Amino acid sequence: MFKYVTFNIRYDCERDGRNQFVYRQPLILRAIREEKPDIIGFQEVMVHMAAWLKENLTDYYVIGCGRNRGLNGEQMSVAFRKDKYNLVEMRTFWLSETPFQAGSKYSDSACPRTCTEAVFVELESRRPLRVLNTHLDYMGHLARMESIQQIMRHVNELSLFPDAPIILAGDFNATPESEELKTMAQAKDFKNVTAGIGVTFHGFMQEPNPSQIDYIFVRGGLNCQSMKKWDKYVENGVYISDHYPLCAELEWENQA
Repeated sequence: MFKYVTFNIRYDCERDGRNQFVYRQPLILRAIREEKPDIIGFQEVMVHMAAWLKENLTDYYVIGCGRNRGLNGEQMSVAFRKDKYNLVEMRTFWLSETPFQAGSKYSDSACPRTCTEAVFVELESRRPLRVLNTHLDYMGHLARMESIQQIMRHVNELSLFPDAPIILAGDFNATPESEELKTMAQAKDFKNVTAGIGVTFHGFMQEPNPSQIDYIFVRGGLNCQSMKKWDKYVENGVYISDHYPLCAELEWENQA
């Protein structure tokens, strides 16, 4: 059994006032220490935020790189427990027609978007696991569709551990009834374990249209035993993020 969390941590923004990143840090650390996730896929991690995560999440390794051509800017960071996993492979690819050209993007994407892919081996069981952590574009519907199709092509062409279970998760910037999610539903081998979870993006309770746009999908060899959102981490109007992190408790199939 292990816990996977997808967590749009919200980039550091002065206009967030009391919900600026510096004021949310204690809640972020408290949640992670209390919930003890095994792997966390973060979105919207700026360079100094990645440094902070590495300094403070001492039980984890934190990997990832920025989405811009100079490898700065926001990154899709993945944190994993040092005592539980060995990292076999890590790569970042861009959601574009040239996925290994840093800073590239689809034509109607507002900015470059990436996917951080990591292959782990669980130390105790020696089982491989593949994680894909992504954040689809907020503006371009076509870019989101192309990005999903690109990721599906990618996972269908894997050469390293092609049969290993896969977790695909992140901020899809699309609601459950959207065309983008219908496309995901057509990928019959992927199961949406966050179906029915309700609102995930709340905008610090100032968003007029709160919605679910964060998801965890699994493929092959994994069963979801429980699914919850971290909605209790708020103190005096300060929220852990403008999104609720989502935590899936997963179990290997045919567990010995």
